[in-house]
Amino acid sequence: MRYRAEEKNVMSDEQIIELYWQRDDQAIEETDNKYGKFLFRIAYNVLHDRCDSEECRNDAYLGVWNAIPPTRPKVFPAFITQITRRTAINRYKEKNTEKRIPSELTVSVYDLADFLSDGSSAETEYIAREVGKAISDYVRGLSEKRRFIFVGRFYIGETVESIAQDLGLTSSAVYKELEKLKKGLKTQLERNGYI
Repeated sequence: MRYRAEEKNVMSDEQIIELYWQRDDQAIEETDNKYGKFLFRIAYNVLHDRCDSEECRNDAYLGVWNAIPPTRPKVFPAFITQITRRTAINRYKEKNTEKRIPSELTVSVYDLADFLSDGSSAETEYIAREVGKAISDYVRGLSEKRRFIFVGRFYIGETVESIAQDLGLTSSAVYKELEKLKKGLKTQLERNGYI
């Protein structure tokens, strides 16, 4: 789940963002050099298809190009992760409207389905934002390890085995942590009156 720069002379995020602001094509190349494998992995976790994941990553670069300017992201990795994830989810929906093929995205979201709305109800946009804030507050209050597990599983869609490997844990230990995290999130949402 962690991104790693491939080259020693990698630009800082601020320098890359400045290239986008200058409308310099090198911005996309530098983004790919620094985050390309990480973004591919995010797309692949949703799509499970190499070709679609590569196209999705490229579409995400276009999305970043179109978003900067006017947006100047404060946390560039989070910004590009969000664009990549949305792009992958949209592609997944397009390709699987008739099929029901589970990806890590659907499996990880299914884990939370017992107490989160699936979006098909008539919930207002306001309540959705408030629930999002409650989840964000919950995640911010977690330890670094637990936050890594939560974000890896429920946002990026990593497999339990991959998270376990990244943290040097057993899959069983990660499953136990996920159960605790789900219970903790449910308690937080109940406390705020969202369940």
